[in-house]
Amino acid sequence: MAQKIRLMVVDDSILFRSWLVQNLGADPRFEVVGYAVNALDAKNKLPLLKPDIMTMDIEMPGMSGLEFLKEVLPIHPVPVVLVSSLNMRVFDALAAGAIDFVRKPGMEKDGGKEAFLATLKTKLAVGSNAHVRLPSQLAPTPIPTTVPRTFSQNTAPVQRLSSMANPSSNVNLIAIGASTGGTEAILEVVRQFPAKMPGIVITQHMPPGFTAMYAERLNRLCKLEVREAKHGDKVQPGLVLLAPGGLQMRVVRLGSGYSVSCTDEAKVSGHKPSVDVLFDSVAANVRRNAIGVLLTGMGADGAAGMLRMRKAGAYTIGQDKDSCVVYGMPMEAYKIGAVCQQASLSSIPQVVMAHL
Repeated sequence: MAQKIRLMVVDDSILFRSWLVQNLGADPRFEVVGYAVNALDAKNKLPLLKPDIMTMDIEMPGMSGLEFLKEVLPIHPVPVVLVSSLNMRVFDALAAGAIDFVRKPGMEKDGGKEAFLATLKTKLAVGSNAHVRLPSQLAPTPIPTTVPRTFSQNTAPVQRLSSMANPSSNVNLIAIGASTGGTEAILEVVRQFPAKMPGIVITQHMPPGFTAMYAERLNRLCKLEVREAKHGDKVQPGLVLLAPGGLQMRVVRLGSGYSVSCTDEAKVSGHKPSVDVLFDSVAANVRRNAIGVLLTGMGADGAAGMLRMRKAGAYTIGQDKDSCVVYGMPMEAYKIGAVCQQASLSSIPQVVMAHL
């Protein structure tokens, strides 16, 4: 019998907290070792309860969840999954070291509650082994003119390797995929890019509502223009298009260039938006004139799509284990030979720029 994951629940709503404790405690994978009624209560109980992972609300009376993360995580680096309503501060909390978030369900809708619980349980089960990255570990490094050898080639055999021997430097699109830990990883990569870059398309697993706020955050912090994609948006140099939560985004041909289609359809690889959907479309339509980047995340979404990109002649980069919050998606891609180059998060921008 596998050891149970020690879980602590932090929420100031007695109704929601009790419901969470009851439902998570009923899952044989978890042992709810305690709960806290607010962040200050959590700060005092954490050293005693020693949980493997915590759920935490952001908006609480007194000490907020964000203040807790900034003050307590450097001393007790425990993985935290945020359980929050639609709130811009989610991204500040992720920047402060929380590993992931789930949107609070409307407590009146049964279907919404079941989907919420399933998502939360998955994130807690995988996240209990996550690598907590604190803001001090995320300081961006300037891009030097020479690229350091802090990455490894993937020598796994792939069909049509001849087409990859001399990859085209005529790159006119960069596709990026990420999940758990990805909001900060994407920021660290994109904020180092200069204003003049090929068009960039990004799929980050995120529920509806949050992608618009996340695009605003990136737009504020980066030299490039970043916005949530709308159906029919053109892929243009200097522009980053983020897949909208709850839709599938593809790159399609538009004359001599490209645009994106954003459609409401079934989940792929368990996700909507799905990285596989984006990467498959890039493999089919952009082929060798693309760069693919797969960042931290649980599961395998993006691995098969990245392999198709590599076989089509695109240059592919996977984040390495040591710099990932969760080494899932890039690991699966690396294992099947989809990754041309594996690199640490801080050196991925340099690898991209060197290829350009």
